[in-house]
Amino acid sequence: MSDKTYRIIQWMTGDVGQVGLRHFAESPVFDLVGVLVHSPEKVGKDAGDIVGIAPTGVIATDDVESMIATDADCVFYTPVIMDVETVCRLLRSGKNVVTTSGFFHPSPDFAADGEKIRAACQGGGTSFHGGGIHPGYAGDILPLTLARVMSRIDQIQVYEVVDVLKDAPMDHIDWMGFGKDKDKFLTEPTILGLGLPFFAQSMHMIADGLGVSIDEVTAAEVSVATAAEDIPHDEGAIPKGTVAAQRHEWTAWVGGQPLIVFHAIYVTAGPDKLQPAWDWGETRYRIVIDGDPPTELTLKGVTHADGTMAHPGYNWTAMGAINAIPDVCDAAPGWVTHFDLGLVKPRRLVRA
Repeated sequence: MSDKTYRIIQWMTGDVGQVGLRHFAESPVFDLVGVLVHSPEKVGKDAGDIVGIAPTGVIATDDVESMIATDADCVFYTPVIMDVETVCRLLRSGKNVVTTSGFFHPSPDFAADGEKIRAACQGGGTSFHGGGIHPGYAGDILPLTLARVMSRIDQIQVYEVVDVLKDAPMDHIDWMGFGKDKDKFLTEPTILGLGLPFFAQSMHMIADGLGVSIDEVTAAEVSVATAAEDIPHDEGAIPKGTVAAQRHEWTAWVGGQPLIVFHAIYVTAGPDKLQPAWDWGETRYRIVIDGDPPTELTLKGVTHADGTMAHPGYNWTAMGAINAIPDVCDAAPGWVTHFDLGLVKPRRLVRA
């Protein structure tokens, strides 16, 4: 395995970007050369101070033009929503881009922007790749990995279960609509519902990997459970009678049959505090394949001896993409999908 190092720009320093900064600072594979931030209070700070580690010598800036002009092999681009034009500028400037912000697999929803990205890659002689945990790993790579040991596949179901108050930032309460009136919640667009085109990418990746074509992707009616009592949290409480859990379900139909079903279940309490008393268990990803033989795989964090468990969702999201950076940088110009990468060989993770 090569000892080559890669010059990296960290683009934004939210939850995922901070994981990236820590890894780039300590990994011998990467040389951190730039950090772009959005918050004025981070401007002028050493990257190490932003994430609570030793100084790195790299000072954060909000100057987009200076970052585009910086000599680097790759930009780790981690805003919540991708700005396609900015990504294309980075690609045309000669920098590869690896992102957790979307575009994990070519699908009809992103055809036009995908062509822009491919053109920018050709213009800059660079490569682009999207990765993460879900989409980008749990809902596509894992099901296809599991499919390899199957003789026949009748249906694939992917469950994402998140205990929000235990395993997600507090901002999830507001922007996911917890604490809203049930009727109001059910008549308004939801964050997860708006994310369907991104999750559908994983469905298309599974279908492409299995050699079939998706007829359509449909969404079932959103289900909710309300708080049976006030549910306290660090910034207040979810009032009794308001939305305290939500379940979304999307189905990819192939040949008139429901081949792939995704379930997104986000809860804020156990069954004793919910009405109805939903009991979806702990935060995890669960892949179930019905067929021959029926097979199941679960991905979750590890509970320590003292009973605590810090859900590694943001670490998984960042590292699923970061570990692909060397292979993306070394690839031929273009949109490099998971299929193009093949089996990624993570570099220098075993360190003294």
